[in-house]
Amino acid sequence: MNYVRCFFICCAYLLATWISTVHSVPPSPVNCDTNGLNCLVSSTYRVWPDRSTCRAAKVTYPSTEEEFKSSVAHAVKNNLKIKVISKLAHSAPKLICPGGDNGLLISTRDYAKKIIVNISSSTATVDSGVELRDFVDAIAKYGLALPHSPYWDGLSIGGLLSTGAHGSSLWGNGGAVHEYVVGMRLIIPASADEGFVRIMDLTKEDKDLNAAKVSLGVLGVISQVTFALQPMFKRSIRNVLRTDEGLEEKIIAFGSASEFGDVTWYASKRRAVFRVDNRVPVNIAGDGVNDYIGFQKTSRAALEAQRDTETRAELRRDSKAKCDAASKQIAALLMLGMGFKNNRVAFTGYPVIGYQNLLQTSGDCQNAIDTIPLTLVCPWDHRFKGSFLHQTTVSIPISQIHHFISDVKKLRDMDPASLCGLDLYNGFLMRYVKKSSAYLGKTEDMIDVDFNYYRADNASTGRLHEDVYEEIEQLAVFKYQGLPHWGKNRNVAFVGIASRYQNLHKFLKVKQRYDPQGLFSSEWTDTILGIDSRGVTIQRDNCALEGLCICSEDVHCAPDQGYFCRQGRVFEHARVCRYDPSPTSI
Repeated sequence: MNYVRCFFICCAYLLATWISTVHSVPPSPVNCDTNGLNCLVSSTYRVWPDRSTCRAAKVTYPSTEEEFKSSVAHAVKNNLKIKVISKLAHSAPKLICPGGDNGLLISTRDYAKKIIVNISSSTATVDSGVELRDFVDAIAKYGLALPHSPYWDGLSIGGLLSTGAHGSSLWGNGGAVHEYVVGMRLIIPASADEGFVRIMDLTKEDKDLNAAKVSLGVLGVISQVTFALQPMFKRSIRNVLRTDEGLEEKIIAFGSASEFGDVTWYASKRRAVFRVDNRVPVNIAGDGVNDYIGFQKTSRAALEAQRDTETRAELRRDSKAKCDAASKQIAALLMLGMGFKNNRVAFTGYPVIGYQNLLQTSGDCQNAIDTIPLTLVCPWDHRFKGSFLHQTTVSIPISQIHHFISDVKKLRDMDPASLCGLDLYNGFLMRYVKKSSAYLGKTEDMIDVDFNYYRADNASTGRLHEDVYEEIEQLAVFKYQGLPHWGKNRNVAFVGIASRYQNLHKFLKVKQRYDPQGLFSSEWTDTILGIDSRGVTIQRDNCALEGLCICSEDVHCAPDQGYFCRQGRVFEHARVCRYDPSPTSI
């Protein structure tokens, strides 16, 4: 999920408050003919990383487990590729693209009713289509809490587990949601004698649960999930702005000092915001909420103006305009408490204290009233010309984070204005993620580095300072052997990734037993899991501009616009597209 705001953040925020009942539901990711056939599947971020078209022969919307079984049985019987898709479908890579005219989509949109709470065991069993916000609020009524979650509450339970979504913590079992899964019910392919489908009920005693907890959707349909919960607690939050001097060491110590803490680094400003975030007893006064500004419904007009302003700055190669806008935006975010509110209405100062379900995750724009279409929207709504960006989210081993930050500072010091474009998209968000029990989870304690940046409307258009962003991406992925977030990133982040998962062979053995025909797999999942040897990169003109390849020739950049393939300035093995008015080929 991106953490984006516009240049006119304060105006957009106030406008959204004034007309808060006039906004539009996000678009469906699936559009078919009137019979639910001949479907086009879109990314929530407007286009897929390679800008290709994703098609499916049919989509079904089961509302019961029996209907789910029927859909799967039909696909297995007819040898159709199968992909499960949630109501909003927020993964950036092509995880939900099936086999074109031979593919079936099964949506969990209508499979979101059941939340069964067992107070005596402090567990809850939930349908996979239930959205995170509905789940944490439902269990809160029983005095229970999910210890950790991603920051965006519009994800479905099945979707966030499939991609390994997480919050931030090194304490206890860590910040990944799947570490609190103690049971899962899957619908998987079977023989004709079994009716082409069967149920797999996994408990915490089953080793296969370590495969199912983060599966990329390739094992089968997640029907239900059982979570271990904790008694409700409150959190006390204080955002502290500091200089980034010594950030390399401070960020490591901070992970041990704050249970839910994270760090937002505004590198061009040489500042970092440390979120001091710890649990407190429920009898401590406070009724705070997390209403993160980047997830609020926002004026379409303001978002379009922001996009137009940034595009003009790109065309003029105007770094100063981006730096000025980033400074204003950061000041506005800090003034508004980064979206935290003390009394559910406004931010009045720190600390912000409130119940776990109201502080752990945030979202608003997806829960819309469709009164006047496209008046107030999610910033990433692809039906209009608003936010359009690249996402790079890579988890770097804690043992290497010191060196990564040092290298980014070296790049920054060569040209401080080059990172204003990142700070305009809320800088580097750094979250703590603990070593996972899941086969496709984190392989050691890590810090997840998440940054977003401008994406051009045209795939062949070079971008201001793109060489710097590409070098940071390659630093994280290759020099420091980071693990990309399964549900985010450009293609190049997944190069050679299968070799970094020591338990991948265990996962693939489970996959072979559950789905020997590979009906739930796709070209993309086979490639990133190392099954298909073709690789994730696409070699063609301009391919490096959008992260489809790492440039090795000038034509992979945009030589006609002055962008040529060059060696990295800090990471000598990096190859990036750099603007050079006086080129000489490498």
